[in-house]
Amino acid sequence: MFSKVYRFLRGMDGIFLLCVFLLVLFGFLAIYSVALSQQNTEFFLLKKQLLAFSLGFLFLLFFFQTDYRFLKGYHHIIYAICILLLLAVLIFGQTIRGTKGWFELGNISFQPVEFAKMGFIIFFARFLADRPLPLSFQDILKSGFIVLFPTLLVLLQPDMGSALLFVGVWLFMLLFAGMRKRFIVLLLSIFIGISLFGWLFVLEDYQQARLQTFFYPSQDPLGEGYNVSQALIAIGSGQWFGQGLGFGSQNQLRFLPESQTDFVFAVIAEELGFVGVLVFFFIFFLFFIRILQALYKTKDSFAQYLLFGIGSLFFLQFVVNIGMNLALLPVTGITLPFVSYGGSSLMVFLCLVGIIQSIMRQRSFGQNG
Repeated sequence: MFSKVYRFLRGMDGIFLLCVFLLVLFGFLAIYSVALSQQNTEFFLLKKQLLAFSLGFLFLLFFFQTDYRFLKGYHHIIYAICILLLLAVLIFGQTIRGTKGWFELGNISFQPVEFAKMGFIIFFARFLADRPLPLSFQDILKSGFIVLFPTLLVLLQPDMGSALLFVGVWLFMLLFAGMRKRFIVLLLSIFIGISLFGWLFVLEDYQQARLQTFFYPSQDPLGEGYNVSQALIAIGSGQWFGQGLGFGSQNQLRFLPESQTDFVFAVIAEELGFVGVLVFFFIFFLFFIRILQALYKTKDSFAQYLLFGIGSLFFLQFVVNIGMNLALLPVTGITLPFVSYGGSSLMVFLCLVGIIQSIMRQRSFGQNG
């Protein structure tokens, strides 16, 4: 029995997996506390998150046991399915909090954009792996069309946060591929132009208000700046050791909105304090270090781009979400990986962990390359 389990899990990075489990545990504890504040004795959100974790862990094991290189042969199909799902959700999807980005079947909801992030990284990793370096202008232009389709479809929902993630991961992967400096300047110029156009003609009024509140949150503490103001109060009230799990005043008195998603970090900081936050950050730090170590040791170019793309997605979501909670970045609805409530995002993150573990496994067996 134990020998079969050992053979099945052989090659898995235990430290990396432990980091994932601990981060998920932080999420469970925060969601449990939020359920207490809502007087939800049935813990409906926590049960849904546990179900998503169970399914996601099965996907993790599947990708771990499958050679990651099989994704090379299906990258076109994966990307096409993701684009079709993003199109379908605009037609048949449900609108939640102003964004038409969910399929709903009873109590089960499914957010295609989370799977599109994974599909984009797989497709773009294969694209870059097949290109000679340094990248030519034609290659960069082609890559722009690869990121353009999902970005535009997500903007139509509208989901500005996810659109920025697509662009951010795209830029990070281009920089990793060794893009020439003049192309970097060109892309920055295009980005500034698109940003101005987006501000004038694309952004909804509430999105403009969020950006304005980011620069001047104190001007509207009871309106658009309310969420950030309450998050800052929650974080500050945690002090050194926190108010205790389930005893955070901002959370339990329901002053903190979106406490299970956008502002879950504020719940952790309020109830576990500065020491708990340090432990939380250390786990994330170790998580990223293991990805960088795998990237350094991997020789296969497709695996390198996969690792860097996945790592970039995790890093950007971590930085943006924490920045939102600390009023350092605008509120964009970006979830905190493994921690924020959301079944679709948790399952996709676990799938990505499975792909990373597969790369580590092939490397440990000397089959990478």
